[in-house]
Amino acid sequence: MKFIYTIILMACCGSIFSQSEVKPFIRLTNPYRSTLNISSSRQFIIGSTCKNCVLTINDKTIRVYPTGAFAYELNLQPGQTAINILATAGSKSATKKIIYNYSIPKLPEPVSTLAIESIKTFPEGNLILKPGDNIQFRVKALSNCVVKVMDNTPLYELPLSNTNSMPGIYQGNYEVKALDSFSLMNIPVTITDSSGESITKLTAANFSILSSVSPDMVITKGRLAHLEYGLGEDRLGGAKIGYIDSNIVLKIIGKVGTHYKVALTKTRTAYIPDELVEWLPKGTFPPSSLTDKWMVYADDRYDYVKLGLFQRLPYQSFQLVNPSLIVVDVFGATNNTNWITQLETVKEIKNVYYEQKEDDLFRITIELKHAQHWGHQIYYVGNSLMIKVKHQPENLSLSNLRIAVDAGHGGTNMGAVGPTGISEKELTLAVSLKLQKALEAEGARVIMTRKKEQFFDNKERILFYRDTVPDLLISFHLNSSEDPIRVGGTSTYYRYIGFRNLSESIYKRMLELGLKEYGNTGSFNFMLNSPIEYPNALVEGLFLSNPEEEMKILDPLFQQQAVDKIVAGIKDFLNNCK
Repeated sequence: MKFIYTIILMACCGSIFSQSEVKPFIRLTNPYRSTLNISSSRQFIIGSTCKNCVLTINDKTIRVYPTGAFAYELNLQPGQTAINILATAGSKSATKKIIYNYSIPKLPEPVSTLAIESIKTFPEGNLILKPGDNIQFRVKALSNCVVKVMDNTPLYELPLSNTNSMPGIYQGNYEVKALDSFSLMNIPVTITDSSGESITKLTAANFSILSSVSPDMVITKGRLAHLEYGLGEDRLGGAKIGYIDSNIVLKIIGKVGTHYKVALTKTRTAYIPDELVEWLPKGTFPPSSLTDKWMVYADDRYDYVKLGLFQRLPYQSFQLVNPSLIVVDVFGATNNTNWITQLETVKEIKNVYYEQKEDDLFRITIELKHAQHWGHQIYYVGNSLMIKVKHQPENLSLSNLRIAVDAGHGGTNMGAVGPTGISEKELTLAVSLKLQKALEAEGARVIMTRKKEQFFDNKERILFYRDTVPDLLISFHLNSSEDPIRVGGTSTYYRYIGFRNLSESIYKRMLELGLKEYGNTGSFNFMLNSPIEYPNALVEGLFLSNPEEEMKILDPLFQQQAVDKIVAGIKDFLNNCK
């Protein structure tokens, strides 16, 4: 009996000793500073503490998740607010203090003296222009004055109904003239009041004219040259028309910031980053060509459409479904083709035909035999345009396929950070390694972007998979939001309509995990969705910023469940192709 009492006493002492060893802590992932000057009343405190700690914020008890994570929303009043965070475990505690200085942004005020407060020009940034181009001006200045640009081109004061009741907003256009000779100059804007007094202010941006004696032809370089629709930007970059081959001549008609404006046809323009081209000598002919011989043939993996041209021309391709088509627009080409030789070796191409849509726009349409697009590639061999169309695999089982698995982020690219401080790059690698193992268990050959903690630029990833050409690519990431409480859910992404079925099949399976819907999003401008060579899907498993969902993805069992759903989604996709 004495022995039993001794054991019980030791166990109790051990339990007390264990509890006494818990050292409370407070680790914040948001905010990062202890004193903040803010202009928004809604703020979030996000972080982690010890799993058994009791956490209070200004004496209010806050939920601590089993992982130790917590998230709390503040709705502040103007002025200074002190936030005291207390974590306790037994008799021990840890504290943090945050000071928020919340100031409501001041409403803009009218200009009250003869002055020009601001000048905005559109397109924004430094410009190289040609005669006939327009520069748009928006000027904030003293109301009821005369505002002019350059050689007395007037700007007009807008009615208050168009300016949120702000007087003194002037707008107008300046059309570049053939006789304009400004070069790297700041354009003057002059305001004159009713007494005749005037002042002048210069634009911040520089403007110059594309000289008639300077080169106006460039040639593409590198393996990732691409055209963009316009000058729009977001966190994913400008919207891309698509990648084009090297050594393609483009006609420059202007420049906005770091992007050259190029003429594709008489009515179609595009933009290309200046780092992707080199100047050609003055006198280089503009890109144009008659079409020459055609040939449609195949090897054991691909069908080919070979179009003879006399110069490498820019192009754009897109996919259509119901029926499945590949459409390629060749800019600067004029039809001189009277027949297309098609060999019986082709397996995927049902038919090929063309149409001269405009004087300098030649359209190639390729009908596919199968409903599913399996990818195509466009490149030049000499001056011949090659359209390489991948066959649908005869055996649509995982054991017959080569699948690429891309673990998002890595190395110095941390990705999102969860409330506990875990980084997205760690979790995407953990899930991707499990996905590799699951696919290999099905007999698939798996190509991994990375198998360990290391950095790969997205451009490197695209080139790697362009060279290895997988049958499918799955890129796994985790999402994040500024709102860690309300925003959550699973989502998938695709860019091209011909690849939608892959992401949709995975999305439907991921929803079986009980996660909220965040959508299957198309036309997504993510770089790993940009290849046209193979079906690809981005999977944003859930929101790492959400403590509830972070807790799920930290669990190896849930990671495996997510992997199983991705594999099931791939199988659904393949079954639907049969």
